[in-house]
Amino acid sequence: MKNKEIQVEDIWNDKKKGDLKKIISSHAAKQSKERVLTNQLLSIQYKLEDYIQSESDSTEVLKILDFVKMYLKALNLTKKELADYFEMRDSNLHKYLSGERKLNAKLVLKLSTFSHTKPEQWYRVEVKNELIELNKEKANVEYYKKFDYRNLVEV
Repeated sequence: MKNKEIQVEDIWNDKKKGDLKKIISSHAAKQSKERVLTNQLLSIQYKLEDYIQSESDSTEVLKILDFVKMYLKALNLTKKELADYFEMRDSNLHKYLSGERKLNAKLVLKLSTFSHTKPEQWYRVEVKNELIELNKEKANVEYYKKFDYRNLVEV
């Protein structure tokens, strides 16, 4: 009797993928709205953690606003409603979330409480984005050589 090597297609084929999708869809349909929401919020939290931990500069730059939009979509809220809830103007909140202004401790604690995440994670997103920008700007090293102190004073 000759042994036949098992092929990937023998284990994982289109029919089995389809069957698995049906099982997952069937299970998902039975979940309560609360469970679905919990899963969506956990998914966003994992994306936030993955983004922070990713060491690749080729990663798409995600602003704090991008993560907040994910939360708002899952919770069916608007940015204006969030701004009102945070007791601030929408335009002011937008400037913080888009990176136009630096985060402050009060806003970070509001975001953290709102999203059930660690406050430090929001600062880490901001710092990661600044480091990505720094690494891109390093390519212009020749331009920055003119700022060497030796060009200003005689040593």
